[in-house]
Amino acid sequence: MSVLHFKESERPGANGKVVVGMSGGVDSAVTAYILKEAGYDVIGVILRTWQDKYGKDSRCCEIDAADETARMLGIPLHVRDCTEDFCHYVTEPFVNEYLSARTPNPCVECNRYVKWAWLVKTAAMLGADHVATGHYAFTEQLPNGRWTIRQAVSPEKDQTYVLYRLTQAQLARTLMPLGAFEKQQVREIAEKAGIPVAHRADSQEICFVAEGSSYAAYIEENADRPIPGPGHFVDEEGHVLGTHKGITHYTVGQRKGLGLPLGYHAYVREIRPKENEVVLCREEGLYSRQILCDRVNFMSIEGLIPGTALPASVRIRYHHEGTPAMIESAGDDMVMVTFEKPVRAATPGQSAVFYDEAGRIIGGGRIISSYKE
Repeated sequence: MSVLHFKESERPGANGKVVVGMSGGVDSAVTAYILKEAGYDVIGVILRTWQDKYGKDSRCCEIDAADETARMLGIPLHVRDCTEDFCHYVTEPFVNEYLSARTPNPCVECNRYVKWAWLVKTAAMLGADHVATGHYAFTEQLPNGRWTIRQAVSPEKDQTYVLYRLTQAQLARTLMPLGAFEKQQVREIAEKAGIPVAHRADSQEICFVAEGSSYAAYIEENADRPIPGPGHFVDEEGHVLGTHKGITHYTVGQRKGLGLPLGYHAYVREIRPKENEVVLCREEGLYSRQILCDRVNFMSIEGLIPGTALPASVRIRYHHEGTPAMIESAGDDMVMVTFEKPVRAATPGQSAVFYDEAGRIIGGGRIISSYKE
């Protein structure tokens, strides 16, 4: 019985040549195995995205582990160096976003501008019809002809949130075989197939921040402009509460690490880079009824009709289950989201991703501000 869980009939030229993005982990290894078992001509590609000052590769590109898997599966493995693009599209914006008091999603930009861009480029060079990754999600073409991404069977592993920036051209060539699986099932497939990374632990941190380090330390080491120093903690009325270590040490919703004996739990409500202030509040002050998003990318639709509102379930962070809302155009490349119930700690720089009732991505954007009413 085949373990392939997408409809080959939806793909012209099924069982052709496919480029699989390898990382050295179990998910991409099983993706390559599943596609080979289904009759595809599989070519492994691993992207060298980043190296630390000691020459160690990113945790997203464990080349030795990927090579061992490729040899076991009997597929070729190509190594592509995309460190320059990774710096331009991922690490430099990461630093600049933090310095602008926003908390970025580096994986979102990496997926569109580095991973998929290089996989599609490599597929064209090698004459492959498709690219494939080990993400837990489904690709789907709708009756209107547009491509979108649908949530995985496993809510715990669903990765659609970080994929909303992919383009129609990228989606049209993409296979994601793992959407129908639980993580344990993937490990069992790997174990039965004799894949050497069957029980390799998943990486939980941002790949270019060294283990044991912090985002603030990375920013200090890599910024090309002065890092803001200590400033004032203030309350929502502007009263000074104490001194903070520098705005790059904080994010909206944060409670731990503030170091202020206020006699109540205080949270970061807002970061003001021009004033070098961190605004604190009690928990009730974290809730917002509306958010404004820019850098909007639509998937299932071409865009919103001005003057109309579209219902959606909106996720404002990776592990947010989604809140019912209405989305409407707020100008070019902008969307206003009005939630049915207030959401907690909507964070500038994070993504808001809009889903329909079937769990398909309508679109998404970058949160730039939030409003209590």
